[in-house]
Amino acid sequence: MSVNYRNQLIDNTENYKLLNYIKELLLDETYNELYIATGYWDIPAIAVLYDELNTFLKRDNTSIKLLLGEDPEVQNYQLKHSADIDLNNYPKSYFEYHLNNIPVTSEYEDSIALLLEYASGDNPKFQIHVFDKHINKTFLHAKCYIFIGNDDSKAIVGSSNFTRNGLENNSELNYLEINSANITSEPKTGNTQKGHIFWFNEQWEKSRSWDRIFIRILAKSNIGKRTYGKIQESSEKSEDVKKRITQIFENIDKDEDMKIPRIPEWLDLFEYQKDAIAKWKENNYCGIFDMATGTGKTLTGLSAMAVLSEALDDKLAVFIVCPYQHLVEQWVEDIVKFGIEPIIGYSDSTQKNWKTRLKNAVIDQRFVKDKQFFCFISTNATFSSDFVQEQIRNLKSNALLLVDEAHNFGAEYLRQLLSDKFNYRLALSATLERHGDKEGTESLYDYFGEKCIEYDLGRAIREKKLTPYRYHPVITYLTETELDKYQELTKRIAKCIIKGKNGLKLNELGKKLALERSRLVAGASEKIVTLDKEIQPYINDKHILVYCGATRVFDEDSCGLTDDEQNEDIQEGKRQIEVITDLLGNKLGMAVSQFTSKEDMQERATLLKEFSKGEDLKVLIAIKCLDEGVNIPEIKTAFILASTTNPKEYIQRRGRVLRKAEGKTYADIYDFITLPRPLNDVYGLTKEAKNQDKGLVIKELIRAYEFSRIADNQSEAEAILNKIKELYELEDKDLKETEEITYE
Repeated sequence: MSVNYRNQLIDNTENYKLLNYIKELLLDETYNELYIATGYWDIPAIAVLYDELNTFLKRDNTSIKLLLGEDPEVQNYQLKHSADIDLNNYPKSYFEYHLNNIPVTSEYEDSIALLLEYASGDNPKFQIHVFDKHINKTFLHAKCYIFIGNDDSKAIVGSSNFTRNGLENNSELNYLEINSANITSEPKTGNTQKGHIFWFNEQWEKSRSWDRIFIRILAKSNIGKRTYGKIQESSEKSEDVKKRITQIFENIDKDEDMKIPRIPEWLDLFEYQKDAIAKWKENNYCGIFDMATGTGKTLTGLSAMAVLSEALDDKLAVFIVCPYQHLVEQWVEDIVKFGIEPIIGYSDSTQKNWKTRLKNAVIDQRFVKDKQFFCFISTNATFSSDFVQEQIRNLKSNALLLVDEAHNFGAEYLRQLLSDKFNYRLALSATLERHGDKEGTESLYDYFGEKCIEYDLGRAIREKKLTPYRYHPVITYLTETELDKYQELTKRIAKCIIKGKNGLKLNELGKKLALERSRLVAGASEKIVTLDKEIQPYINDKHILVYCGATRVFDEDSCGLTDDEQNEDIQEGKRQIEVITDLLGNKLGMAVSQFTSKEDMQERATLLKEFSKGEDLKVLIAIKCLDEGVNIPEIKTAFILASTTNPKEYIQRRGRVLRKAEGKTYADIYDFITLPRPLNDVYGLTKEAKNQDKGLVIKELIRAYEFSRIADNQSEAEAILNKIKELYELEDKDLKETEEITYE
């Protein structure tokens, strides 16, 4: 029946049923978009609107957006059927139950067919999103139906969910807005009115795409399978539609049987992740994902792999490479979520027969039709072994090399292994540029290609993917003896500079002397005394990380590195990590543990578990093994004593502290800045003496200004740094990162 728009109250009484209003608006060609927000949805709602929805969607340039919230009615329904519905997996578990329990009738089969046609594919006309109450910290309870046209819009807002009962049976109260200006209004300068469309788009942006998951649920249901059979016999569906729907059903069975990669249903990639994969695809599946720690590099990389595999009909060999064993195991935890059973190769792998499995997989890919996909993951060391390299040489089909912490592959011994056998390539790193190694950096770009995304820490914090932080520069000084030693080493290093292939470099003795000098700074004795003072407010706190240098605390009564080029040990003083462990654990009585390369995989897992709980273990004292990939999001306070000048290392360390965790609203970073001498002593220095100090001062300030740049307390931190900068008469141009003579 024709509805009377002048009656704007819709209560589902005989002449004012919401169903009739929506039917008429769908058939009105004035409108080409329909936005629906609902806390509850069922297939019978599609059935009673089938003819009108079908007519609407067949028209060119029409689309529907359906946003699902969670109405209390859904919760009651789920509780009633809690034996069959996972209450923590709404709406997936609810719809699985709903679809397998609705009557198999022709009207419902037609509705399923309509959804299979219009809600599937790369750009579906019928899009479904879910408003995630866990991410948004609230649930969506709104119900609205917004019809949008070029010259006019209408909206219905009220109590009716997008269900058959909500549309025509329940006693409801809805209001029809016919003033198009109210619907399209946007908050701007001088206008604070928020229109219906603007409101909906806000909620849509906060939601996650769900049409692909819904289509898979449909295809797995009993009614979905029956409908598929009828679609194949139908003369009404085009061959293109039939082909697309056939692929849906065939791929579901294939995915489950063959253990091939597919993006899991629960994973809703962010737009920046989708954009990165799209760019990688444009570049013939070669490129670099330059993404800050904590922004989802692993899941983006695995999703890219799944996209490529599907494009190649799963005829693909995948080699994933990580620097350390614990990173391999972290990757495996995510790999299996993509439906893959990886071959895990490294010295202590639980798969003792991994070599046999890899060799057979390479052979099977060539000759066995149903075994043309396999995934092998290993450490850098295992990847470089003669056995693995031989298997790579035997590859005869498509192959993807996916490298985590890819900056490591700029090292000469690893970049020699970047084989042409891999026609598809993906490098992941938060810090691709190699410090002081232009040749190594260029080799990575030459092999992997251009960056498909740059997602730095600043953007990650702004977009709430990482935790904001406060930066506290802690000023320490070399003792007179340490300064004398530093200056002596500097003079000796200057004599070790030679011409290299790409400019100046250090000879072998120079490299050892430079390493000794950097360790001297990292192990400056005043850092221990200062740490004792700075950590006092945190003695009873938890989730604290102390980063040490791989060095010893300087002992003025001992000598340093000898001129013997074979002697690589630094003999002076006690190891810094031992001194700090004694200070925090014994003197201050804090619950501490070391986290170093000495602990095996099982010990590390236990330490991380205990640290996360924060009961019996409250402080981790680490060296470099936390630099790459270890996930400890609970870290809230970090004391960084290792005065590295390598951007790769300090960017990794900062990112490690900024991962998000429940109850963590910000992080505090205490960075120990080592200067040649107390600032009061700088005033009386000659220009020559100041210039001698500047090398160390500049290196420390470059790192410090980078840390302060995106800190919440930037002004406060930079006030401290600016004083040092002024005393040493430094300008901004002096603090630019420059190519150094490399010794690492």
